[in-house]
Amino acid sequence: MLSIILPCLNEAGSLETLIPRLVLSYPDAEIIVVNDGSSDNSAEIATQAGAKVITHPYSKGNGAAIKSGAREASGDILVFMDADGQHAPEDIKRLLGELDTGYDMVVGARSSSSQASFGRLCANSFYNWLASWIAGHKIADLTSGFRAVKASKFKEFLYLLPNGFSYPTTITMAFFRAGYSVNYIPIVAHKRIGKSHIKLIKDGIRFLLIIFKIGTLYSPLKLFGPLSAGFFLLGITYYSYTFITDGRFTNMGMLLFVTSILIFLIGLISEQITQLLYSNSNRDS
Repeated sequence: MLSIILPCLNEAGSLETLIPRLVLSYPDAEIIVVNDGSSDNSAEIATQAGAKVITHPYSKGNGAAIKSGAREASGDILVFMDADGQHAPEDIKRLLGELDTGYDMVVGARSSSSQASFGRLCANSFYNWLASWIAGHKIADLTSGFRAVKASKFKEFLYLLPNGFSYPTTITMAFFRAGYSVNYIPIVAHKRIGKSHIKLIKDGIRFLLIIFKIGTLYSPLKLFGPLSAGFFLLGITYYSYTFITDGRFTNMGMLLFVTSILIFLIGLISEQITQLLYSNSNRDS
């Protein structure tokens, strides 16, 4: 059985057309709209259109809505898509077709022309490059919210998913860490209906934190190791300069060496914690 899950916050305008299209294209699918504390009539429209509605009494975040939908879903295949009209229902068949070839998760990768702004394109390109380097696999769109996944494997990592917008990053790196198969297919994301819920300053800070989450969810030492080595080389360079010019070892040189050691130890501890997280997941599954 297929379950299609749509996290929703004030998306009445798009749900009026989106849900009927889903019902027409996938009459046997379970369509779940998670109403994340909407102040409009999104819940009523979704119910009238034939969707199953889960309502949060207040907005808990996109990730929280995803988790609520996944817990409620009865399908063995889960499809997650935005409720704002950006994702085309017709692309679901393409995701499912790739899933049938043996992948555990298939993600719709947005083209550069589908990005909301040039700044968003630059940020996502950097995330994709960094995540690909850390995971050792090509990651075409780390933050895409349009994906099809095997329910049993997705639910293994519910406890890891944050309540905010960075759930795609978390689940992607978790799948690669667990050795599950992930594939990407190109899609065109249409202009959203309604107002974006992303806030520049708040979500700008969130995007910076994603960079560290990418490393800590997969292999912390791959992120902290080069950083530690950089401080160590800086310490060596500074020590060489002060030794040649003043014939002494300064406090700043000592600080750089100590910082290098501390960063390495943080990475080592993070690596052990990450290993324990996935070990617990494997025992529970």
